[in-house]
Amino acid sequence: MVIRVLAIGDVGSIVKTIQKYVKKSEIHLINYPQDGSGVFTAPDDVELFKTWKVQDHVKKINEIKDNFDICLTTASERIAYLADLNYVAYYLGRDIDVPRFKKNSAEEWQNEPIFNRNLFERRFYWNAFKNAIAHVAGMWQYEHLAKYTKTGINSARIPVDTDEFNPNVKPIERRKTKFTFFSPMRMEKGKGTDLLWNAIKLCKSNFEILGVDWFGETTEEERKLKKKLIDEMPPQVKLIPPIRRSEIAKYYTFADAVIANLFIGTFELVGLESVMCGTPVIQYTNQKRKIIVDEKEIKSPFLPFSNDPKSIAEVIDNVVQSKDFRERLLKDEYEFVHKIADPVECARWWDKFFEDMTKRYKSIRKNSSPLRVKLRMISFLIANRLYSSKIKKLVSDSSYEKTGQVLYDNPLHNTSRINDSKE
Repeated sequence: MVIRVLAIGDVGSIVKTIQKYVKKSEIHLINYPQDGSGVFTAPDDVELFKTWKVQDHVKKINEIKDNFDICLTTASERIAYLADLNYVAYYLGRDIDVPRFKKNSAEEWQNEPIFNRNLFERRFYWNAFKNAIAHVAGMWQYEHLAKYTKTGINSARIPVDTDEFNPNVKPIERRKTKFTFFSPMRMEKGKGTDLLWNAIKLCKSNFEILGVDWFGETTEEERKLKKKLIDEMPPQVKLIPPIRRSEIAKYYTFADAVIANLFIGTFELVGLESVMCGTPVIQYTNQKRKIIVDEKEIKSPFLPFSNDPKSIAEVIDNVVQSKDFRERLLKDEYEFVHKIADPVECARWWDKFFEDMTKRYKSIRKNSSPLRVKLRMISFLIANRLYSSKIKKLVSDSSYEKTGQVLYDNPLHNTSRINDSKE
């Protein structure tokens, strides 16, 4: 019997990859409208909600929910909660280290909050979190998840579609005059861009870095850093326009090596995809952070093991100057990445997980009382309006459109954190 899974939301096409490789499950994926960086990083063949309005999302889910056995959410608990579903919360981006149920929620390396919810909204999001039938996360996300639940599932598996990312992908056509790194990440503190700038000053080798013209701009703090990064950009860095996800593998196979996250201390998709394309990666590993696969800890070979600029510079120089060093590094990285990102093994894990969940929960419906479900929506909408700025708009501007969700009233400014596909 095939298990029918309704998936709401995706990050980095990870759910889409799981959808492709599962054998015992059928996953129907609905994601949010794409704007900003999402226009470039999201795949084209995924169903999208037609608006940013939460009420429209809930209406859509209610229309189709009885076609499925269970729900999988990514940064979407509120929709499944309002639709009264049995849902599994899957954390891939930054939706658990900066949770909406926490007061003045901010990245741990920033002072300025990303979310500043009122008391009633925070209570709503906490209830949506608690209402999930299971919580799944890995790497640094699991460290944050463990603060809020003792029953979270720790799995670092992140599938990479090997049909899209492999050494046989034809590289881009571009003249290469020196050793070339590719670094497609958003430029910000959380990716270690400032550390890279300082490391480059200490490098002795000759190289260039193709970076993407894509900066973190969610907060004023990030916008100030963007200006500083641009003003102090090393001459080795060449900015190129944002790249569509369908084209990025061509850049991986073109590059001699890839520079990934130098701050967070664990791998992200950039590192996994690059290695699958046969390109070695420089990426900081914090050896204190545990990586769990099938309930066993495995060690990451990504270098450096320290993210001070001197250590980063030493690895950069070794990668540029020594073919033997690059080949040994790639060999170790590939063995590790195969354990983490083999899409067949990842899909097998999810098939078993969905099978276990549907044995415990016989229906996608939570079957709360209709009154309770209606009160959830009413309380959500009321809490969402408890801001003086929004009340003023309602009073002074008759053309103001109520969206039912403060996060999406200005989507171009606010959605980059929620629907980012490269974390």
